[in-house]
Amino acid sequence: MDNQIEEIREQQKQSWNKFSPGWKKWDDFNMEFLRPMGEAIIKNLHLKGDEHVLDVATGTGEPGLTIASKLPNGKVTGIDLAEDMLLIAHSNAQKKKVKNYETRTTDVGDLTFKSESFDAISCRMGFMFFPSMDMACMQLYRVLKPDGRISVSVWDGPEHNDWITTIMNVIKKHIPLPPPKPGAPGMFRCAQPGKMEELLALVGFKYITRERISSTVDYESFDRYWEIMMDVGAPIVAAMAGADEHTRNIIRLQTEKFFKAKNKTGKAKLNYSALVISAQK
Repeated sequence: MDNQIEEIREQQKQSWNKFSPGWKKWDDFNMEFLRPMGEAIIKNLHLKGDEHVLDVATGTGEPGLTIASKLPNGKVTGIDLAEDMLLIAHSNAQKKKVKNYETRTTDVGDLTFKSESFDAISCRMGFMFFPSMDMACMQLYRVLKPDGRISVSVWDGPEHNDWITTIMNVIKKHIPLPPPKPGAPGMFRCAQPGKMEELLALVGFKYITRERISSTVDYESFDRYWEIMMDVGAPIVAAMAGADEHTRNIIRLQTEKFFKAKNKTGKAKLNYSALVISAQK
């Protein structure tokens, strides 16, 4: 594996493992937030009930666990780089008594599964973080059976996602952040129109469709929003790490100001938008 790709892979692994306690703490909130994208993915897979589904970047288990619950004669294999996230997924499977869901720690760009092993593939909010999206597409195409379906979701552009830009735009005003390298993993790496469609088409996928899912996420209060961002927002925490207490306080105060400006009626909601791209082998 290329040294740069291997370095990114290790960074991703360490970061998701580090923030796994925060994801466990806020799992109910995060899974409700991301549920509409998972539902769209499941709808687009056209499952019959006996498939073997690969859930890529399964994290704490979704949408893999929900998919497994819809497969009375099938099963789901959830894969992720971060072992600590998969421990949470395994625990969630036990709590929900989902017995046809298994996990495996592996890199999507270097899958060890045999070719044509899976009937369908799901991936919710993982693609933009893969070290090499090209390698991921090639591997996913390889392990999918002929006529099998794939459905993935990625974040839409920053102008449609106040839930993350509300805080990040303030941070950028006070902390100098190096510009991301072209093509580097990041939240909005796949937001460019046609980006995901092109990636899938290049490896052979056909009948490619795209839909946008837009709504709001309710944080209940600014304090809760701030706490969640500090617990699960890896890029946010990384950016804030070098700030002194005075700068951190200013960032919090200004973020609260912008948060409340978007909720003049006293609510605590921010908008989000995601893209769901589906295709067939």
